[in-house]
Amino acid sequence: MKLGIVGKGGVGKTTVSALLARSYAADGARVLAIDTDSNPNLGVSLGLSVPEMEALPVLPRALIVGTGGNSTSAELVRDYGRTTPSGVSLLSAIKVNEAAAGCMCGGHATVRSLLGTAIEEQADVAIVDMEAGLEHLSRSGGTLAHADVLLVVMEPTRKSVLTASRTVVLAEELGIPRTVAVGNKARTADDAEFFRTACAEYGVPLAGVISFAAAVVAADLAGGVVDAEQGEQIMREIAELRAFVGGVPVG
Repeated sequence: MKLGIVGKGGVGKTTVSALLARSYAADGARVLAIDTDSNPNLGVSLGLSVPEMEALPVLPRALIVGTGGNSTSAELVRDYGRTTPSGVSLLSAIKVNEAAAGCMCGGHATVRSLLGTAIEEQADVAIVDMEAGLEHLSRSGGTLAHADVLLVVMEPTRKSVLTASRTVVLAEELGIPRTVAVGNKARTADDAEFFRTACAEYGVPLAGVISFAAAVVAADLAGGVVDAEQGEQIMREIAELRAFVGGVPVG
């Protein structure tokens, strides 16, 4: 399964990406996580130290993968991937290292090409943590054109749900088979009800709601992974989200 994770800035895409990746890996799946943020941080949420994450090589720009290309998915994972302490293989697709370096379109093209190949030979689940916004869905060819499922992460604000509703339309135009949304950072029952009501109003398929968790805040402050024991509730909600999204069965 190829799963793209999108949403407006600050909704918690990287946290959800990392928790889903860890959950799949914990049940024995081969998981490939692809960080397409130009300010990449997914590695830290998967257990890498900051120096280890900074040393991660970035995928070559505009590389054609597979038939007619100059590299295979196996070669890319071998040469550019790193296994994290969470048991997830990580690729860094885009990184801004200098000012005025130009657009990141080439990096997105490489990701699109990679997802279009027989990536199933390298992973049971490929999770793409996208940069904030909708531009990657409007780009020619669409970075996530080969995704099986698009997961839109929302926070309990109307702007966030509006972004999700626009994403659903763009994903359908791009031909992505399935788009669902998850409400994140729900502090109260009212927040959970807001997600249900607003998603119904704007025609957004709601896959589930994830609670605000002190364990996530602690992990962000420490620059590490969410502790499974301290974050027991959020891990349970992630498992429920997995069951809705599909892929490798929950153990």
